[in-house]
Amino acid sequence: MNEMYLKFLSRSENEVFARNVVAAFALPLSPTLSELSDVKTAVSEAVTNCIVHGYRGTEGWIELTCRTEDGVLHIEIADSGRGIADIGRALTPFYTSLPEEERSGMGFTIMQTFMSDFSVASEAGKGTTVRMSKKMGARAAEDAR
Repeated sequence: MNEMYLKFLSRSENEVFARNVVAAFALPLSPTLSELSDVKTAVSEAVTNCIVHGYRGTEGWIELTCRTEDGVLHIEIADSGRGIADIGRALTPFYTSLPEEERSGMGFTIMQTFMSDFSVASEAGKGTTVRMSKKMGARAAEDAR
């Protein structure tokens, strides 16, 4: 098992940083290029949600924790922002709380599709935590049989 923790400001330039840090951390699991791409996309969506929806024009901290265990990459991304009043509605494809910004409303759907496991915990006014896991490399191939 290996674990890492990173805390960074909710600035758009840090989305690329977070995505690349997670990809580098996952390399010992021998992921395929497709698996790495899936993880990077899911992390990008989660961090972008923190920036755009969690802090909505203000700045705050985003916390990223990653753990590898038995061929699985576990990721937790959390903010202390606005939170989500109705998680069920937020998980609905194409729903966006910011339609005036022409958001697609597909962030959570993308995370669910690209990862092996996905969950969201949130409390209005206190923040949101996204937890995702991805089976990688040999573990993914083994489970596919």
